[in-house]
Amino acid sequence: MSRKFILATITLAALSGLSSAAALAQGHMGTPQEQNACSRDASRFCRKDLGNDSAVQSCLQAHRAKLSRACSKVFQSHGM
Repeated sequence: MSRKFILATITLAALSGLSSAAALAQGHMGTPQEQNACSRDASRFCRKDLGNDSAVQSCLQAHRAKLSRACSKVFQSHGM
């Protein structure tokens, strides 16, 4: 598989979880910038959960103190 395809899959898996709950209620689906902001964190901390959107979201929240500044801002912008 190509690296771009794998990164796109990781990005979508990471942020589709973010689009649920409060984010979905606000009509946000995760912009490409938001997806990019959290893709590395998802692959670093939540590799075993990729493909399970709610698990990735929970995993990222569990690692909140270790998230990159950009990904942390995504969570803050969605009230999480």
